[in-house]
Amino acid sequence: MSSILFRLTKAFSGATALLLVAACAVGPDYQRPDLDVGSDYKQAMTTEAGNTANQGWVVAQPDDAALRGDWWALFNDPILDGLIAASNADNFDLAKAEAQYRQAQALLQSSRSGFFPTLGTNAGLTRSGSGGGSGDASAGGGTGAGGPSNVYTFSGGVSWELDLWGKVRRSVESSQAGAQASLADVATARLSIQSTLAQTYFRLRILDQEKRLLAQTLQAYERSLTITQNRYQAGMVAQADVAVSQTQLENTRVQSLALDWQRAQLEHALAVLTGQAPAAFSVATVASLDYNEQLTTVPVIPVGVPAQLLQRRPDVAAAERRVAQANASIGVAQAAWFPDLTLSAQGGFRSGQWAQWLSSPVSFWSLGPALALTVFDGGAREANVASMRAAYDAQVASYRQTVLTALREVEDYLVQRSVLDQEQNAQTRALTAARLSLQLTRNQYDAGLIDYLSVVQVETTALNTERAALSLVTDRLLASVQLIAALGGGWQSQPNF
Repeated sequence: MSSILFRLTKAFSGATALLLVAACAVGPDYQRPDLDVGSDYKQAMTTEAGNTANQGWVVAQPDDAALRGDWWALFNDPILDGLIAASNADNFDLAKAEAQYRQAQALLQSSRSGFFPTLGTNAGLTRSGSGGGSGDASAGGGTGAGGPSNVYTFSGGVSWELDLWGKVRRSVESSQAGAQASLADVATARLSIQSTLAQTYFRLRILDQEKRLLAQTLQAYERSLTITQNRYQAGMVAQADVAVSQTQLENTRVQSLALDWQRAQLEHALAVLTGQAPAAFSVATVASLDYNEQLTTVPVIPVGVPAQLLQRRPDVAAAERRVAQANASIGVAQAAWFPDLTLSAQGGFRSGQWAQWLSSPVSFWSLGPALALTVFDGGAREANVASMRAAYDAQVASYRQTVLTALREVEDYLVQRSVLDQEQNAQTRALTAARLSLQLTRNQYDAGLIDYLSVVQVETTALNTERAALSLVTDRLLASVQLIAALGGGWQSQPNF
């Protein structure tokens, strides 16, 4: 059996080789759509031209940490490192994206199978016979003139549809681009999860600092209330001062309690991002002054040129690969206008008796090409080609829009970082002035020069200024994370399959 198949396969292998040499791939060859992205970022040029003191970004260098996968290491926080490692391993949205990538790989493998012939075998037993006259059947109950007979067969076949017009090649090209887009989707999902986790984590840490600030403020207000009550009992102040002090204390306590549920919700969000149930997850509070200083030290972000986004943003890369996928699909649709040529061969053994089949079976074989062409289909092929061209145009528009959106995001976060740095300088001066004003006002109250309502107003202003400073730290941290994500994080474009 194997020798027959070998002879059949060898018989048309030379012919197929000659046909494949002459084969061509119909449809347009892919070229990446053109788009003018500029040579520099507008906000980067504005900052340099205006000599603005902006330390939020620098020109990217090949060895920058943010150009590698571990961009979060710029923030020098071991707890954040551990949380992102957990999200990379256990996040279910990321697991879904990776499963979809494996599915795309399987589709690519399925498309590549069209390059190879299909081999198959078949074994069967056929029992047949013909009936005689009615008299014969009634007399002896026989089975007919000829009687039943058995035919034992064992055969194998080879079938190969030649890729004369590049239908298979374009299909593989489309599937390959789709798999590459799916791999970029995995990177997009991973970067989005990492960015969301980092932003959530920093919000939680700033709440810890606010909690520390309010705890210190409550202690100060409790001491002020005690002092005011003592002065009221001594007849030195009016009862209104005691009421004002009590109101101030309770309002601040309410603000402190509100931070508890906000922190809990952020902690729950971190649990989900790391693939854990909220009940089994917690992040220890860190509210030391040293950690507060670490938070205020926002890292410098390396910024490249706009053209790098085309290679470093995974969503841009995915959009570009889908343009290539749509372009190849046009060739697949156009190939339907040309005839399909299939070479097939079949051979095997046949015998009427099982013992004879084992000893001296009768062999048979067949070999021949088949040419198939659809003559009329009511315009289905023409409509399919038009549909594929429209899908290509849609993907081109989507790609260009993705690039423009990426450029806008980088420009937005560049100017945000620049302005926030300036705000930080102004906020530092405001905070210094508020603390000095509070100290002077308390001294005046202790000397009996002003009433307690004046102290409350200054204390409220000072507390709001302290919290505004922490809020600004949050904005700067989040803008840094968002800028890194807008630049593509540490992703590098994947090699071809």
